[in-house]
Amino acid sequence: MKKLIILLPAIAFILHSCELEKNPYEQISVDELFSDPESIETATIGNYALLKGDKGFDGWVDDLHRISEYAGDNVSLSGGTTDHLFFLYNYQSIKTNSRVERFWRNSYKIAVGCNVIIEKIVEGESVETDQLLGENYYLRALTYFQMGNVFGRPYNQGASNLSIPLKLTSDITDRPDRQTIEQVYAQVINDLEKAEALMTVNKGASFASKEAAQALLSRVYLYKEDNIRAEEYADKVIASGNYALLSTDQFSKMNTLIPDQNKEAIFAVTLSSATDLLGGSDDWYTIGSFYANVEGKGWGEMYASRTYLDLIEKNPDDARKSFIEPQPEKDSDQNEFPAVYWVNDAYAYEFRRTTESGGITTFEDNGNTYTVESEIVDGKTVYYFNGTGGRQDVIKGVDLKKRNGHPKFYILKASLQENDIHLWSPMVSRLAEMYLNKAESLAKRGADQLALDNINIIRERAGIPTYTLANVPIGKTILDVVLEERRLELAYEGHRRYDVYRNGRTMNRKYPGTHLNGTNAFLEIPSTHPRVVEFIPEQQIILQPSLIQND
Repeated sequence: MKKLIILLPAIAFILHSCELEKNPYEQISVDELFSDPESIETATIGNYALLKGDKGFDGWVDDLHRISEYAGDNVSLSGGTTDHLFFLYNYQSIKTNSRVERFWRNSYKIAVGCNVIIEKIVEGESVETDQLLGENYYLRALTYFQMGNVFGRPYNQGASNLSIPLKLTSDITDRPDRQTIEQVYAQVINDLEKAEALMTVNKGASFASKEAAQALLSRVYLYKEDNIRAEEYADKVIASGNYALLSTDQFSKMNTLIPDQNKEAIFAVTLSSATDLLGGSDDWYTIGSFYANVEGKGWGEMYASRTYLDLIEKNPDDARKSFIEPQPEKDSDQNEFPAVYWVNDAYAYEFRRTTESGGITTFEDNGNTYTVESEIVDGKTVYYFNGTGGRQDVIKGVDLKKRNGHPKFYILKASLQENDIHLWSPMVSRLAEMYLNKAESLAKRGADQLALDNINIIRERAGIPTYTLANVPIGKTILDVVLEERRLELAYEGHRRYDVYRNGRTMNRKYPGTHLNGTNAFLEIPSTHPRVVEFIPEQQIILQPSLIQND
């Protein structure tokens, strides 16, 4: 990917000036730019470059992650911030959100760059040019699919609802209005099918490929609730033999691998330690820097949510726990402090340091001494004490460092690639998702055992017990456990917000975090709520008054 960085300034200047309404390629004639296959490749790499931005933390994928992940239930913010990401997290949406506006602009820069190539390349002239043409169809489809998720409602809430404008030309006078969700899905599918047919060269996970198109088609059809086709395309990727799940040990260190070292990576927006985050302060502005402070670098202000921790801690040996790093308090000799903790009725953490004597664990609170009891429930040890308000279940562990009362459960999934502190290549598609897509599609068609078979592949790799029809937790459907597994496996990869709402479920945020601050806090967000989608950026409405704003 070094070549990408070298070429970025020229391509960005030639193909992608600041606003959509300006000529994006007025500095050089298009015919001259596409005079040979090498120029086509150069222009295509420029489109890839826009996914990650000039600095590795200011591009399309960075804002997409924050828009997609912060509105989910896997994260807990420990304070306020003047950054507009705060409005993504607490659902207090504003029409002038700078991150949403930049995502919109960058999306159309990518789309227009792809359109230029799609218009100029003659299909069928060579394997090389067909491959590059297919890559641009894929990039346009990816861009419009994710834009549709951000600005358009879930497909099952009405295919006639408005989604995004589909700009399919490089003509600067072409300013389409918003199309329907049905039209956007149809265009995305058409582009991906075209990409699938054209691409015959697999250049690794840093570039689009036939399998990348198939993987995204599987997700598109899943979101569209065409479950048979979602499974069909997932099977195509699995059957290709080009990918394999990492071993349990490798998976627990997946965040340290570059995409081309990760044999389950299908497509990722690749950053490199040799070419990205080279500035002295760059590590403070990445996705990972907000999740963790590593070696003194990073804000470390947004942590794993209590409900995500409760889910993953059901199985102490779950390999996915390696992506969460609690930060214990220590004395001068580096000894930790035994403690119990819980979340009270006001959704705030309570910590009490404990002492052990004669095998009995106790703690002091307001002059009273409480004994920590235990019992076995469903084969697991549960801890509790009997207080003045009755029984209180607790977690037995150690005292943790806190920020504004929020214990620090650092998220490392977006850090430590190549042991570079906050370097990370955001994953677009990987093999694990294909098994989860299959499982969900099968569960929705009543094929319960087959659905469990597919999530068991993921659970076995995670090193945790598998499910049978007989041991599915009481009160849960097969779809419930499939979606739980999807939450565990794909956490912090930008899926959760859409997985909840497209399934008609309510986002439950009854856990500690600054999303609860203020008088208009959102503890639960139903899938029909207006803020399931973002506002169209106000600046775009000013530039194009015919655009209809979201409610």
